[in-house]
Amino acid sequence: MGEWIIGITVIAVLFLTTIIMILRRYRKCPSDKILVIYGKVGEDRSAKCIHGGASFIWPVIQSYQFLDLTPMSIEVNLTNALSRQNIRIDVPSRFTVGISTEEGIMQNAAERLLGLNLKEIQELAKDIIFGQLRLVVATMDIEEINTDRDKFLAAVSSNVETELKKIGLRLINVNVTDINDESGYIEALGKEASAKAINDARKSVAERDRDGATGEANANQEKRINVARANSIAVQGENEAKVTIAESEALRREKVAEAERRAAAAEKVQQAKAMEEAYLAQREAEIGRARLEQATREADEIVKAEIDKRTVEIAAEAEAERVRRNARGEADAIYAKMEAQARGIEELLGKQAEGFSRIVAAVGGNAADAVRLMIADKMEDLVRVQVEAIKNLKIDKVTVWDSMQGGKPATAGFLSGMLGAVPPLKEMFNMAGMELPEYLGKDKEDKSGAEADQ
Repeated sequence: MGEWIIGITVIAVLFLTTIIMILRRYRKCPSDKILVIYGKVGEDRSAKCIHGGASFIWPVIQSYQFLDLTPMSIEVNLTNALSRQNIRIDVPSRFTVGISTEEGIMQNAAERLLGLNLKEIQELAKDIIFGQLRLVVATMDIEEINTDRDKFLAAVSSNVETELKKIGLRLINVNVTDINDESGYIEALGKEASAKAINDARKSVAERDRDGATGEANANQEKRINVARANSIAVQGENEAKVTIAESEALRREKVAEAERRAAAAEKVQQAKAMEEAYLAQREAEIGRARLEQATREADEIVKAEIDKRTVEIAAEAEAERVRRNARGEADAIYAKMEAQARGIEELLGKQAEGFSRIVAAVGGNAADAVRLMIADKMEDLVRVQVEAIKNLKIDKVTVWDSMQGGKPATAGFLSGMLGAVPPLKEMFNMAGMELPEYLGKDKEDKSGAEADQ
């Protein structure tokens, strides 16, 4: 009975341990992360990605890590980007990116971003964004970038997201804060648009004033005509009623003539005023158009001058780079040549030292004997050089003019000088390790010693 209890207990413990191990290896993936299982996950892939689910992690053959889906805000301040018009502009912007949960792209993230922290992922994405943003700016004019922001942002989003997908990221948002350039081209465009709007407004006001004055004159004219017509009808009735009153008729005709004259004069005055106002409005419009054309020409000249300036600067930079490269190449060549000469001299001196060491060894280790041997070896060459120096001199005869100064002939002084030069010659021969010939003389000490020996 006790054995059964022990067996049941062991089985229960094993079962409980298995359950605990399974529960510990069963991992759930939060909604803001991607569970990446790597190890032996299949023959056709290197990792298995799970978003918003759970999976069992086999011990020993599998392991796991999480990828954070938190969006990353990257500030990209692009400066000196060259547009299609060869004008450099600054495009400060901010990009928001995050790890993609799309199938396939999520696999790229598992293969290329697993193990990197957010800072490293930001730097990697920033390099990609810089390159694509500069590429988009180079394919567009400044007018398109400045006025058609939707087109510019669409091009940036398309290019940047295509490259980000290769490393498992997706573009969430793009915000371009402002665009400016060093040459002031964008500011000139703004001034041109402002001047055009002001001139259009002035022209519209002048046209409305002209229409109002013309309408008022027409209304007054119509009013006077209607009044005159009514008066005429009334007068006609009175005339029919009072045919017999000739004086009244005459007076009536006089008043009617005066009224018609005044009406005609007033009409002409209003027409003249309307023409004058129309002329003034037309003159204002012409002045505004002339200012607009002048502003346009100035903007074109400024842009052309800036383009010429940048062209000259780029050419100067290229020439400076070429000169610098040539100078570096010449310096490297000189350095290589001098280094080769130094190696040759070093090798020559080494060989000479080695040969001198052999000569010293050959004469029993006495350096002085080795020097004498070398000088004796070169004596024939020295004599040959001296003979070559004087062999072509042709001396037919020698004439000596002696002034007998001091009672002593100069010739005798010459011979005395030659004899006086013999001791120094002996010292020089002794320094060279050689002996002076006996026919030039011997030292007194040697001579005395010889006599003593005899």
